[in-house]
Amino acid sequence: MPYIKQDERKKYDDALNQLHTIETKGQLEYCIFSLMQIYMENKEYRYSTLHDTVYAAIHAGHEFERRFLDKREDEALLENGDI
Repeated sequence: MPYIKQDERKKYDDALNQLHTIETKGQLEYCIFSLMQIYMENKEYRYSTLHDTVYAAIHAGHEFERRFLDKREDEALLENGDI
């Protein structure tokens, strides 16, 4: 996951913190899609840039999976035993 510097995070954290809650998968998908559109607003409409936009969303999903879903799977394995 390509992290950004601490001083760059504040403007994004401030904006994201205004959302307070995202309650449904649909709302989450809407927010992600909207961010992708905002990213593309000042970019050249070409395959590589469109691909970068999709890849960033997928890569963020993989990072979330690595940090949270995989840990939950490991917990379930310990709780329930292996298959």
